[in-house]
Amino acid sequence: MKAITANRLTDGRVIYRTAEGQWSTDLTEAERLEGETAEDRLVQAEAEFGIAVGPYLIDIEADRPGGQKWRRESIRLAGPTTGSTHELA
Repeated sequence: MKAITANRLTDGRVIYRTAEGQWSTDLTEAERLEGETAEDRLVQAEAEFGIAVGPYLIDIEADRPGGQKWRRESIRLAGPTTGSTHELA
């Protein structure tokens, strides 16, 4: 299963594409995608300008809270790790 993530143009926050074609900072609101649908939605997201920077597909797991599968996505969501006390999922 996949979702689309990017960074918001205005402030760099991590955002996720929803099933309604909007962007959210909440991973639980991200549209869950599979197969060619994921690629098609990514092409749509890449064609939009002025909201998101660098959209790409990430692997997510339906049975994990929040869904993020890889540590990199946990770090992106929590913010910089240097000098911080963020707890990573």
